[in-house]
Amino acid sequence: MPNFRFIDLFAGIGGLRIGFDNLGGQCVFTSERDKYARRTYQANFRDNHPLGEDIEPYSEDPSQIPEFDVLLAGFPCQPFSIAGVSKKNSLGRPHGFLDDTQGTLFFDTANVIRHHQPTAFVLENVKNLERHDKGNTFATMMHALENELGYHVQHRVISSAPWVPQKRERVFIVGFKNETSFDIGKLALPNTSPKLGSILEPNSLVDPKYTLTPRLWDYLQGYKAKHEAKGNGFGFGLCGPDDVARTLSARYHKDGSEILIAQPGHRPRRLTPQECARLMGFEHGERKWVIPPDVSDTQAYRQFGNAVVVPVVEFIADAIKPYLFAALAQNRVSSKAA
Repeated sequence: MPNFRFIDLFAGIGGLRIGFDNLGGQCVFTSERDKYARRTYQANFRDNHPLGEDIEPYSEDPSQIPEFDVLLAGFPCQPFSIAGVSKKNSLGRPHGFLDDTQGTLFFDTANVIRHHQPTAFVLENVKNLERHDKGNTFATMMHALENELGYHVQHRVISSAPWVPQKRERVFIVGFKNETSFDIGKLALPNTSPKLGSILEPNSLVDPKYTLTPRLWDYLQGYKAKHEAKGNGFGFGLCGPDDVARTLSARYHKDGSEILIAQPGHRPRRLTPQECARLMGFEHGERKWVIPPDVSDTQAYRQFGNAVVVPVVEFIADAIKPYLFAALAQNRVSSKAA
């Protein structure tokens, strides 16, 4: 029997769930609207439950979701990210909670929490969520979780750099229904700094299709030179095996400019999708990751760019474990007494 049951909302390709699978949990419900992400998810997790698509029908009637103990959700970050806000501002579109298509998805998550009252939840989003709208967005969310839903909530921005060779910072929000002594702020992060050489294939073994075309390479060099002349740092990031990469984004398929791998004597190349799987920790140690043949490189890049770094989630799950198990045991004792 599993130690606990959990659900995986806005699941992407399943990065959040891996750490909780490792604790012995059973995933009983998954929601992900992107059909290509669902294909990758199903190729790597052999669950016996169908995958839900849009969250909205389940938010309107959360009783459709099986009973569970822990909620995981990486609700879409575009309304809160720096790039997303800039894009929406340039188009004259609203962002945050005014965005009817994405900004309210946090409240769909809250509706599920309100109905099921799980023992705990873990939410993930971009670092900029804390600062969006001068902090008002984050304050509204914390008010909803703490005051409206009655949870004891903590949060912390954690960088992926101690686990993978990538500078990727994300905010993790952890809530318990009952008060515990868990303190996310006191967790000691590993004192390690992996380099790109640990996840790269030798350039000689990489398909030439990942090497930039002469036209694209000329464009990127010209773009960088133009902005350097203006005194700013916009432009491509050229990396070698001893470097740490910038943040992998969902737009990586367009030109790969944020993380280009140097090829001495030749034009640089993009990361391959399988290297992205390693950079995001989906392939880590003995763990392998399947990219289905019907998922294109473009879709794979989007999936990894939108994902969480798995070893960070595993670290958080391991830290939560004793407090979660104690809370679950107490709940079961209380249920039997009732």
